[in-house]
Amino acid sequence: MSATHLAARYHRAGDVHAERVERREPRAGEVEIAPLFTGICGTDLHIAAGHMDARVSTPAVIGHETVGTVSALGEGVSGWSVGDLVTVVPLRPDSTCATCRNGFSHVCDHLDFLGIDSPGALAEHWVVPEHTLVRVPDGTDPRDAALLEPTSVAVHDVRRSRLQAGEFAAVVGGGPVGLLIALVARRTGAEVVLSEPDPTRRDLAAKLGLEVVDPVTQDLSALTRERTGGAGAAVAFEVSGSAPGLTAAIGALAVRGRLCLVGIHAAPREIDLHPFFWRELELLGARLYERGDVEEAVRLVAAGELPVADLVSHVLPLSRVDEAFAALAEGGAVKVLVDCRPEGRA
Repeated sequence: MSATHLAARYHRAGDVHAERVERREPRAGEVEIAPLFTGICGTDLHIAAGHMDARVSTPAVIGHETVGTVSALGEGVSGWSVGDLVTVVPLRPDSTCATCRNGFSHVCDHLDFLGIDSPGALAEHWVVPEHTLVRVPDGTDPRDAALLEPTSVAVHDVRRSRLQAGEFAAVVGGGPVGLLIALVARRTGAEVVLSEPDPTRRDLAAKLGLEVVDPVTQDLSALTRERTGGAGAAVAFEVSGSAPGLTAAIGALAVRGRLCLVGIHAAPREIDLHPFFWRELELLGARLYERGDVEEAVRLVAAGELPVADLVSHVLPLSRVDEAFAALAEGGAVKVLVDCRPEGRA
């Protein structure tokens, strides 16, 4: 085992770059994987911008949306072999807090989110606890499998919303997670409309066969009522993380509609609560995913039931990870993947 490997490390706001770092051997109960492709998400952008310095220790190897192959096994690990294709549920709960004891370990009070609170997947090698591995069927395209983590988010969000076949759903925000929520929601048999101001993302949504509206020129509330005989949407997913998006999502809901809050609102929002009283609305938080959500995402992607490949707009090698972050931060990109395979062997 070589003493060092290439990894992307965050040092300070605006500084994420690839460098050689020490390669750690897996200890008992741990597995080393060799990431093939790792996606960059909105949380990674927040880290790179310095918005999470109170949480992230520097220098930090970041990234958590990955697919890879098992490359080494720690003592006591069974059921896995070198070469197995896997994804990772990047959550390490303490298993002792009240939240874990109540069965909600994915939102553990002291959660270690791998790639944020501890080293992540933007590297040639990544050591993780054995329990985080989920097998990916042989023959699955690794680029598709790199989107398993955001697909798991979408599966969890739709499940949290209790969306049923025949219901009308509005999705506010057409980034990768919003698009995946719309696709998963459509698979339930619901009627779905997506609202997104960016023309590139609207074009992609249309290519995916989704109904899409421009909130700058079209009234989402009026559309949902027109399409539902005046009732409104049974479910609205707020994925934009913006104040206008939140207002639009609430306005689109029918009586006893369900607002599923997916986007991260880092700043406090002023919200008109009167509609929640007047129309008996529900507010549902949706954070991360449970193992069953990841397993369902694996099934959907491996079976080709979701066109995830169409979401990938850029693929760059690990040595150019700074360019990958810049491409996503500048806008116009949808999903940016980093090819973590050692160059020359990719």
